[in-house]
Amino acid sequence: MIVPLTPVRFLHRAMDLYGNKAAIVSGEQTYTYSEFGERCQRLATALECLGVEPGDRVAYLSFNNHQLLEGYFGVLQARAVVMPLNVRLAPAELRAILNHSGARVLMYEGDFAPLVEKFRPACPSIEKTVGIGDAAGADLSYEELLHEGRPERADVMTFDENATAELFYTSGSTGLPKGVELSHRTIALHALNVAACLAMDDSTVELHTIPLFHANGWGRPQIATLLGAKQVMVRRFEPITALKLIEQHRATDMSLVPTMAGALLQVPNLREHDVSSLRLIHIGGAASSPRLIEKMEKAFGCRVVAGYGLTETSPVISTGRIKAGMRLASDAERWNRQAMAGLPVPGVEVRVVDHRLADVARDMKTMGEIVVRGDQVMDAYYKDAEATRVSVENGWLHTGDMAVWDTEGYIHIVDRKKDIIVSGGENISSLEVERAIVSHDDVIECAVVSAPDEKWGEVPAAIVVRRPGSGLTREAIEEHAAQQIARFKLPRIIEIVDEPLPKTGTGKIRKLDLRERYWQGKDRRVS
Repeated sequence: MIVPLTPVRFLHRAMDLYGNKAAIVSGEQTYTYSEFGERCQRLATALECLGVEPGDRVAYLSFNNHQLLEGYFGVLQARAVVMPLNVRLAPAELRAILNHSGARVLMYEGDFAPLVEKFRPACPSIEKTVGIGDAAGADLSYEELLHEGRPERADVMTFDENATAELFYTSGSTGLPKGVELSHRTIALHALNVAACLAMDDSTVELHTIPLFHANGWGRPQIATLLGAKQVMVRRFEPITALKLIEQHRATDMSLVPTMAGALLQVPNLREHDVSSLRLIHIGGAASSPRLIEKMEKAFGCRVVAGYGLTETSPVISTGRIKAGMRLASDAERWNRQAMAGLPVPGVEVRVVDHRLADVARDMKTMGEIVVRGDQVMDAYYKDAEATRVSVENGWLHTGDMAVWDTEGYIHIVDRKKDIIVSGGENISSLEVERAIVSHDDVIECAVVSAPDEKWGEVPAAIVVRRPGSGLTREAIEEHAAQQIARFKLPRIIEIVDEPLPKTGTGKIRKLDLRERYWQGKDRRVS
């Protein structure tokens, strides 16, 4: 028997098995799975009444809330495409994305009403705007829209599992973001694959800490709903708020990007908060370090693992989980493993290859590019056949991430291909240098980029954010890093700053912006 794969089936399961369970907590509102499911169904039928047709894009400009979460199932039931937007983008960037996607409906929170007013006249495809909460200027409110719908369960046998369900635009650090098309089948199999290797069940209380427009954010709702977990929305991440929600709802699981983890560790009275309910913290979105894993485990008393993924892979490819039966000499070795990209999740094949697509040696030394294939890899870049052709070669997705691996199958990311520093003919991993520097207790965050040098061509430059009140010096950084990496890898330029480093809407440090400060007016050529 073949039943179409779709996340809508996960919602049906949750409604049938956990209908009376407190399922979604958003601010002061709590919904059971029956209530949540009914709202998703009302949204679906209301969108149809609004004239939304299969394949139409429905865009959201919103922080984390239950309305956005309802879109992940209601828009899909209407056979339309849900498209969460990065709330940190500028009006011109949002306009470009909306026009490229041809979105017909835009839902937005009141915080973004002034922003929408600026770009809507230049977005002719948007026919209706829907205001969430107290959003001004919208054609109708979200609750008015739901009032037009009806609680009608979809017949999943009529779904096309290969139809596009979600459209996410990449962070676009270089040029216009690309739209990643993910089908019902792709998203459903991602949830099943990741759930198969996570210690989650219906006792899980998932704290949605990462924005749902971020890959590590939107990869979780389908899994949590499938398993009947309680889901607590964190509207905007603030360390104290997150800690209070952990205490209040006895949260067991949450995902963080490294900057979020660092912010939590900086809370002065962290130990006064009861976080004993936590079982697993997943760190992704950017490279982690063994030192960060160690600090988080000691502070929160639970297992902390890194992971790896891309928007193009739905997103999780691998996690730094420990294989059963592995003999680890010490906690330090375990933290080192847990900080890696780690082992592929079920349903995914991952290789580290050279330019000929041949596997590099599994010696944790020979560098190659990560390539991926599997059920959860994207279908295509929306309206960009050339970019799709360049990214997918012989059935393998090229990630642009450079890594090493071992005979156990563990993958360790060395750097982005574009961020490798070539100094005097030697390849230097900016991530390796960053890991060495951030392991210093007085360092909050660090970015290492290339800077021009007359003798060596380019050299590492480190921009370091110090802990408030510390007397961190260049000499202390050099001495600390020299204990972990070769001297030729040490940064020749070290800037110590007090302000946070510039970041994208998904929390990644804008290395391009930092690098341009050094290369302005010069030509950087990297082989």
